[in-house]
Amino acid sequence: MNRLRQLIMNGLLLTAVSLVMRGVGVSFGVYLSNRVGAEAMGLYSLITGIYAFAVTLATSGIALASVRMISEAMGKQGGACGKTPTVRRILGVCCGYGLACGIGACCLLFSLSRPIGLYLLRDERSILPLQILSLTLPSLSLCAALSGYFTATRRAYKNAVSQMAEQLLRILFCSLLLTYLFASDAEIACVCIALGGTVAEWLSLLVQWLLYAVERRQRQDTPAPRAGTLRHTLLGITLPVMLSSMLRSGLVTAEHILIPWSLERSGADRSASLAAYGVVHGMVLPVIFFPSAILSSFAGLMIPEVAEAQAAGEKARTDRICARVLALSLLFAIGTAGIMTAFSYELGTCIYPNTNAGTYIRLLAPLIPIMYADTATDALLKGLGEQVYTMKINVIDALLSVILVPLLIPFLGIMGYIVAVYVTETFNTVMSVWRLLRVTGLRPRPVQWIFLPLGAVILACTVTRYLFALLPPLPISPLRLCLHLGCAALLYLGVCAPQVRSKNQKVSA
Repeated sequence: MNRLRQLIMNGLLLTAVSLVMRGVGVSFGVYLSNRVGAEAMGLYSLITGIYAFAVTLATSGIALASVRMISEAMGKQGGACGKTPTVRRILGVCCGYGLACGIGACCLLFSLSRPIGLYLLRDERSILPLQILSLTLPSLSLCAALSGYFTATRRAYKNAVSQMAEQLLRILFCSLLLTYLFASDAEIACVCIALGGTVAEWLSLLVQWLLYAVERRQRQDTPAPRAGTLRHTLLGITLPVMLSSMLRSGLVTAEHILIPWSLERSGADRSASLAAYGVVHGMVLPVIFFPSAILSSFAGLMIPEVAEAQAAGEKARTDRICARVLALSLLFAIGTAGIMTAFSYELGTCIYPNTNAGTYIRLLAPLIPIMYADTATDALLKGLGEQVYTMKINVIDALLSVILVPLLIPFLGIMGYIVAVYVTETFNTVMSVWRLLRVTGLRPRPVQWIFLPLGAVILACTVTRYLFALLPPLPISPLRLCLHLGCAALLYLGVCAPQVRSKNQKVSA
């Protein structure tokens, strides 16, 4: 019961922090889009596509290796955090490996920024922001190792503190730089955003390290295995993940580069292409992924739980965790998708006025159950040691996207990109869920997992629409939107409550 209570408290804490931070992030995105315009947002999205590949090189597998190695060591010692003999040594090896990867990735991105900007992105304005962002990579790799340690040792609140610090510092520095340096120029806007983010990342690492240093003085470690053994285990986890992650990230980067190029082939000019790309990637997708903060927090905490259960040979407990997580993920995701679809116009009007964001929200919202189910399933598979399979599917997913984007967008415009997203996300989720069911032996329950939540959310949104139609017509406002969303969510939870309660009783039995 203590472990369950600790898991719930950690999950609630991470969820609350993640929701607040994502809310702040979306608000900051609204501020940026209004301040710098859709073209600058599109240019920065292109830059972050390249930057994401460098981040993959710097951090791939480090957090996962830290979580798995520490969790398995704790599982073999009965889960007693204070008596775990290998925790400090494992973290030291992970940090050393991460720092080497981070410095290497930093040097590589900084030296290649000019040819990337001139020949890949075909925009000289991207060079300086890429060089600035390269300086964040060593800090990110060290943060990944420390984050994995805090997750494995159930110190989720320390990850939450560092996330809050990073987000708030990013907003503070970016706002100050945009206020004093920005002069209606897309390049300067991107430089300000990149510079603010770089300072925030290094200060966030400092916060994380101080939190670990305080705990280290209180922890007594006993002698650990030889460093060579730990490095061998570390490389066994990180190298397959790194290679497949780099391949997938490279394909995703190619996809991001191809989108504006393909839009230009459809007849749009460079500025309009970047603007359309900026609306979808810089405005709409953050709204679509905003509720996933709830799911991602708990899904991440499941990795050490599943890893420990598997290391202890508790197959029944492992299967029970996987079934429960998958069922609740679909319950949450289907409700979120239905509510976002029903109120997409109001969401777009309130968050991004004078844009067509509402149309894209309605087009992408039905994809939420597939995206969110994939997030939960990937976390469970990583906990089960299936990270190599997960990365193979992600690579195939990215390759499929790279093929579809230049084929569809020149003929369908931005709608071609949305079709490509549907095809690739569906493929990824189907293959991941199939693997999870095969590894665990679980049986799918489409009626309970899909059709009952779908009927509940349709009923909830229909009743909400009917109730508010009885009131005098008023202009769309944030308050009115919150009332619509809140009413629909409460009705949905009310309809689903008996189903959730019966599942809890079965799990307890």
